[in-house]
Amino acid sequence: MHIKSNIMDQEMEQRIWDYIDGRSVPAEKSVMDLLLSENKVWQNKYVELIEIHQTLKDEELEMPSLRFTRNVMEEIAKLQVAPAARNYINKNIIRGIGSFFMIMILGLFIYFVGQLHWSGSSSDQILPKYNLEAGKLNWGKILNNTYVNIFIGINVILGLILTDKYLQSRRNTRQTGH
Repeated sequence: MHIKSNIMDQEMEQRIWDYIDGRSVPAEKSVMDLLLSENKVWQNKYVELIEIHQTLKDEELEMPSLRFTRNVMEEIAKLQVAPAARNYINKNIIRGIGSFFMIMILGLFIYFVGQLHWSGSSSDQILPKYNLEAGKLNWGKILNNTYVNIFIGINVILGLILTDKYLQSRRNTRQTGH
């Protein structure tokens, strides 16, 4: 009930503002004249809004000084501005994080290679031959592990984020001309 009353009050205010501003159509204007002459609630709201309208019209809005922008910029210049990111980001930490992920990817690759079933006993070959017969390489066994899939997904997402950051930094350096 309260919500309905609130909506009706807002609608009443909107209609009165349109009437005050002269935006109402002639049919609406005649309905508003009738409501304002007969309904006490509408009369009180009209008087309240006309006072607000008159106050807004009478008061002069403050204009900012002509030096407003310069004054703001001078105040900002007094503050200590944060240094550029390359001054406070330790490149060794970034290299360490990158190395960690490369080692993880290499470890995953070694795990995959370790799951392969090598065959052959020829002594004249350095590496044994891999038999590519169906069923020898069980990809389901290798890639069906939930933890492996989560690990691959996280590495792909992090790799995409790293690539995005790198390309964004290259684009920013080209735009600034440095």
